[in-house]
Amino acid sequence: MEAKATAKYVRISPRKVQIVLDLIRNQPTDKAMAILRHTPKAACEPLEKLLKSAIANAENNFNMDGKNLVVAQCFATPGPTLKRFRPRAQGRAFHILKRTSHITLVVAEAE
Repeated sequence: MEAKATAKYVRISPRKVQIVLDLIRNQPTDKAMAILRHTPKAACEPLEKLLKSAIANAENNFNMDGKNLVVAQCFATPGPTLKRFRPRAQGRAFHILKRTSHITLVVAEAE
């Protein structure tokens, strides 16, 4: 039995999110929460919120024990990219790609 939570259109690059997801994969939820609180990365804030949501989904929708959960799966896929232009010298323009992520986090009971 597993519970899932997703966050869509998060305004951070999936590559940056993936670095933090690698830290919490296969960890107990209390340890994963501690890692997210003490890691100085921008992706930690939305991931902490998402982990709380996944734990709440497990407790309320599937009657799982909140103390006995592990992060079973977690991944970030690219969302739509906002394309912007930055004016440069001599009438040129540079592309700026503002990337978004769809983040999925799955928690399951430890065996």
